[in-house]
Amino acid sequence: MNKPQVPDFLKNIRVVLARPNHPGNIGSAARAMKTMGLTRLYLVEPKVFPSDEANALASGAVDVLESATVVSSLAEALSDVTVACALTSRRRELTTPLSTPRETTPELVARARDGEQVALVFGNETFGLSIEEVEQCNRLVTIPGNPDYFSLNLAMAVQVMTYELFSHTGVDVEYLRPESETASLGEVEGFCQHLDQTMDAIGYYRRRNSERLMRRMRALFNRSGMLRDEVDILRGLMKQIQRVADGHEHDGEA
Repeated sequence: MNKPQVPDFLKNIRVVLARPNHPGNIGSAARAMKTMGLTRLYLVEPKVFPSDEANALASGAVDVLESATVVSSLAEALSDVTVACALTSRRRELTTPLSTPRETTPELVARARDGEQVALVFGNETFGLSIEEVEQCNRLVTIPGNPDYFSLNLAMAVQVMTYELFSHTGVDVEYLRPESETASLGEVEGFCQHLDQTMDAIGYYRRRNSERLMRRMRALFNRSGMLRDEVDILRGLMKQIQRVADGHEHDGEA
């Protein structure tokens, strides 16, 4: 199965890091973004950028760093945005409704599909977003966690939010599953007959009701959803068992 394509509308979603202190966090955030199909990174007054440390922690996402937009204010980063989500874990005296990433992302994906510009805004590693920065956003999002210990670093928060977004794109993991064909009923029956012959050859039916036992074995393998290559493996096993039972243990044949 061919790999699915990352939806083009994800280009309408940007990640904005406001006043990041540590270049390593910028690189890790870029890696988290690219993993989830996002490539547009905005940096508001980064303390150090560009940086070898950022490049190292970005791993294969250096291209996201190289195309990042550096601006001097959050207002500049959001100038063409219609929906801006402020990520915060602190109690705020604001009237903006507070929601979780899972509650918010369906709307963000829908708006991006329609061509609107959407921003995910993350604050400084130590202090988070200021009240003034939060007020420039029209959505307030908090990642839920342990109330007694909630300590996501910047890249972790970016990863959680971007994963929730990507989970609504319709891109699944079917292309990673191995391509296998389900065995037909005839192939399963052929295996069951082979199994019946093998159990008889090795004396398994002594003091056992062979018909009753094989009914149960057929039921087992018919409901198991066997694949063709699994039938082949098991029939090869039966063949080898019969060779051993006949005294031809090491004849070297497959």
